[in-house]
Amino acid sequence: MHLSLQKHFGYKTFRPGQEQAINTLLAGRSVAAIFPTGSGKSLIYQLAALHLPKLTLVVSPLLALISDQLESMQQSGIPAARIDSTLDNVEMRKIRDEVKQGRVKILMISVERFKNETFRQFLSGVELSLMVIDEAHCISEWGHNFRPDYLKLPEYKRNFNIPQVLLLTATATPKVIGDMCKRFAIAEDDVVMTGFYRPNLHLSVLPVAEEAKMEKLAELLKPVSNDSTIVYVTLQRTAEEVASNLRQEGINAVAYHAGMNNVERESIQSAFMYGQIPVIVATIAFGMGIDKSDIRQVIHYDLPKSIESYSQEIGRAGRDGKLSYCTLLGNKDKVNVLENFVYGDSPERSEIKELLGRLAAAGSRWEIQILSLSNAVNIRQLPLKTLLVYLEMEGLIKPLYSFYASYKYKNVLDDEQILAKFPGERRAFLRAILDNSTKARIWTTVDFDAVMANYNTDRQRIIAALDYFDSKGFIQLEASQMSEVFEVLQPGFDVEQLSDLIYEKFASREKSEVQRIKDMIDFFEGERCLSVALSEYFGETSTWENCGHCSVCLSSSAKFESSLSLEPLSKAVVDSKLAVLKTEHGGRNLSPVTLTRFLCGIHTPLFTSIKASSISGYGAFENYRFEEVLKYC
Repeated sequence: MHLSLQKHFGYKTFRPGQEQAINTLLAGRSVAAIFPTGSGKSLIYQLAALHLPKLTLVVSPLLALISDQLESMQQSGIPAARIDSTLDNVEMRKIRDEVKQGRVKILMISVERFKNETFRQFLSGVELSLMVIDEAHCISEWGHNFRPDYLKLPEYKRNFNIPQVLLLTATATPKVIGDMCKRFAIAEDDVVMTGFYRPNLHLSVLPVAEEAKMEKLAELLKPVSNDSTIVYVTLQRTAEEVASNLRQEGINAVAYHAGMNNVERESIQSAFMYGQIPVIVATIAFGMGIDKSDIRQVIHYDLPKSIESYSQEIGRAGRDGKLSYCTLLGNKDKVNVLENFVYGDSPERSEIKELLGRLAAAGSRWEIQILSLSNAVNIRQLPLKTLLVYLEMEGLIKPLYSFYASYKYKNVLDDEQILAKFPGERRAFLRAILDNSTKARIWTTVDFDAVMANYNTDRQRIIAALDYFDSKGFIQLEASQMSEVFEVLQPGFDVEQLSDLIYEKFASREKSEVQRIKDMIDFFEGERCLSVALSEYFGETSTWENCGHCSVCLSSSAKFESSLSLEPLSKAVVDSKLAVLKTEHGGRNLSPVTLTRFLCGIHTPLFTSIKASSISGYGAFENYRFEEVLKYC
């Protein structure tokens, strides 16, 4: 094993915990590895995979993580591949063939790939040694970044006869670790934890008024403006504003956020990696999978979402072991905004009931498109996906398959050239596709119903033909509008009773998320050493009282203030802000919760459809507590 470590990774010794986790896997047992960010979690499965007989399947929450890790493995001489939406049909088939031939040791996918019926059929014919779940805290409803699709991973492990699992995370509390291990039957002795304390990270919490933050940030950066630094903000527009202001101060800073296209983001990330841009002002979209060892500063311009997020984000500093600074500029001005994000993700009882009514009317099969269903029932897409998983866990529905409802293509060869390549019945079949499709100036949309009405065929054969033409370069094919089909296992369920059950699940989670924000504020304002308090939050028993170099140890605890001067609310004031919505946009029929979301500037599908952000009153009370505004709606 040490020879593999030297050959593929260039290291002579393991980091703490790595060898123990690998040995446990090679002994045939499952493992949960809880290591701090940047401590070498990925090496565990990469090295273990080289010594396991069959395929290692790595499940990751983000395409960006997959891409970065794959590049690193290929440079290390590890036969690895990925299957994701960026591949065309030819590339996809090539990788599947290489996996079946045993030429790939590690296959990386996103969790959503399991929804693809073709992939599930392929995987059922592959022998696997290990399933690796990156960011494994996402499986726990008590975790800070719960992803509903992760709940189904234990079932996939069983269905595909995968003997072992490796859970990887940097941010799991004892409660989350217990939840993760219970779902995969991992023994307590097979949980490998290394210390969360990193002595080279100097943590500081500075109370700064909102209007003074920009000046303070520039003051922190100017003496070290060439050092690699990440400045974290909450909103995309804040990233742009702060980066622009820093440039005016002579600091080479660039914004980075999810509103940019892939080319822009990759260009900025590459420039940062190679030191061409020293300062990135980013939303949390930046940093996942970043393997840059010499980040000297991580500055939180805005409050993070949770202690877990804070730990993950500061963990990107000082991976080379050298002194690095993690500074938070804190006040309470935006705490209500953070809480209000939580309220936006909790569907109302009436919205849940509307969805369940649609399910009850569907009969034995239920076909949906997430986007259109989200718009129809006014539930945002992420909580909608969570709701669907809850229904699965309650035994009401079972996913059968997913498919693209819409196919369109652009001719590379003209129709007659394509037809000339096929004789007899195949040409007649192809003619039926071409003649019953709707042609626009560039793209042709396939009308499946028309093709099947005029020729004795089925949807699968039409799609197979289109895929074949695309792989041969006859056409350029695009599929869209992913549809999911579920079997309804309990058609006669009680809509009212189930609505109450699901609503209570969301209400419990909402309460937990709001408490998480309160815990975070208490942590930053606490009187204990920040390093000790952070380690103990994640279940590490400290044998030392203080680090001696955090802001609490060197000075005193922080006390956050709010500089907001909020006018007292009243029924008359609230009604005045709702007047345009109610008189001109049908707002009289909206529930108190929906009206409160409007006033707090919380996005919903309904508000997108009526362009609520342009309506007078939208976001008028975004700095107020949701529950306070609700009293007057």
